[in-house]
Order: sequence, then C-alpha cells, then structure tokens
Amino acid sequence: MNQYYKPFTMFSACLATAALYSCGGAKPAHEEAASASQTPITITTIGNSALADTIELNATSSFLQKNYVSANAIGYIQKVNVQPGHYVEKGQLMFTLKTKEAQSIGNTINVLDTTFMFSGVINIRASRSGFVTRLLHQVGDYVQDGEQLAIISDRESFAFVLQLPYELRSVIANNQNMTLTLPDGEKLNGHIASLMPSVDTLSQTQGIVIKVNNSHPIPENLVAKALIIKTAKSSAPSLPKSAVLSNETQNEFWVMKLINDSTTVKTPVKKGIESGGKIEILSPVFKATDRIALTGNYGLADTAKVKILK
Repeated sequence: MNQYYKPFTMFSACLATAALYSCGGAKPAHEEAASASQTPITITTIGNSALADTIELNATSSFLQKNYVSANAIGYIQKVNVQPGHYVEKGQLMFTLKTKEAQSIGNTINVLDTTFMFSGVINIRASRSGFVTRLLHQVGDYVQDGEQLAIISDRESFAFVLQLPYELRSVIANNQNMTLTLPDGEKLNGHIASLMPSVDTLSQTQGIVIKVNNSHPIPENLVAKALIIKTAKSSAPSLPKSAVLSNETQNEFWVMKLINDSTTVKTPVKKGIESGGKIEILSPVFKATDRIALTGNYGLADTAKVKILK
C-alpha cells in the first residue's frame, strides 16, 4: 500500500503546482471582457474657424450688345475685308460697296465731264470694336439699302450672366466681388455690374451681369462656376465633420463626449454652417478642455467604454 501511495502523492503535487502557475499567469475573466469591450477612438476638441455657407451657380459668357453692319445704299459688294471670328477695331474698313447707278453707268460720266469725279464706291467701316460673329454677304452680292452685311459682338459689352434664384436676391449685397472658375480651371476676378430688369417666368431667376478682368479673349456661351456666399462668420465654434453623427433622416445630430478617460456619452448638438470639413456647433457650448470622439465613434451606444488611441 505504501508502494502506491508515494507515486500518487508526487502526481498530486505536480498537478497542484501546474494549476498554481497557470492560474497565477492568467487574467480574471471579467478583466478580459472589460478590455475586449473597449472601442478604440481618437479625440478632438472644439475650435474656432472662419465658416461660410455657399452655393455654386453657373454663369454663361455673353456679348450683351451686338452691332449690325448695314449697307447704306443699293448696290454690289466689291470687297470684303473680314471673315467670321476676326477681331475688328472701330473704324476698320469692312466692306466696299459700288452703287447700282455706278455699276450701270460705269465710267461714262467721267469721260463726258472730266471735272466730275464720280466713282460710286462706298466704304463701310466698323462702328465698334469686337468680333465678327456673322458674315451675311460676300463679294458680288446685290444688297438693298439698310440690309445687314455682318454682326459685330461689342467687346466692351462682354460679361458673364448668372441666373440667380429670386429668393436669394438678398445675398447680392455680400457678393459684389466674386471669383469665376472656367472649365479649364482658370479663375477670373469679377464684380456685379448690373441686374437684368426681368425674371424668367419658368425658373423665377434673375440675370446678374458680372464683369470680369480677362487678359485674353473668352468665347461666348462658355459656362463658368460662381461661388455665392449665403452666410459667413469670421469665427465660429466648430468641430470636424467626422465628429458629428446623425440619424438616417439627418434631423438629429449628436457627438460622443468623454466624461472620463474610458467612457463616452451621447450629447445632442444643434449644428449651423457646414463648410470645408468643419461644422458649426450652435449648442451646447463646449469648453476648450472637453474631449470629443473623432474616429471610432460610429455606432457607439449612448454610454460606451472606449480606449483612447495616442
């Protein structure tokens, strides 16, 4: 009996020793559960930012005034010195017209009376500087008195026309100067020159004439983007956009505020202007020391255990 007792005693001692070491090295189950339930987050604090509520509208380039070059006598066109798209200066020769009478009589009257210098040739010049947008007649055409020969788009009348919804008319006072962005990325500084005296019946928009400083010719009907400022604040309490959460209908907003190093609580907020990745916080008033969850906040319960990532 003693022969079997000694090995059994030694075996029991080994088991007890193994159990002791294994228990001593492991964490309690409740500590492991608590550690696993902590959501890693990063934090931010309230800041002051310059914010602006803006709207982007289209503005179309246009020559607001067209000059019509007309024949001032009945006759035949002898010369055409311009082509569509050509730029002409005021006073530049565009057409040479020979009257019907001169074409019929020829040089007979000058042979009969050498003192009478009659040619019947009339020079027609540009009345304004601009681009020839339409050329309606060519050499040899027979034209009537007052008939249109060409159309010049007046360079001085070039502008962009922005169709502004009438309900936004109050924003004009704060947008006398604005920047237009062309399709190729070029930016032009412009200012409001005038307002059209009518409103489009269907869209209820009013034309706003914007004069720009352009160093090169810009074609007509080019669409540019104009950034209109609706509301602007030079300094407003704000948080990064990712720190502000909302429901599916986006009529309720909240942030996850830390009440200690490991706990966040849901705090409803009222937001204002949203601009440049920042959101204005109208209420409540946060302190500069208040910590707000920035990432890892999505889907957290009203009160949640968190772990701050450094």
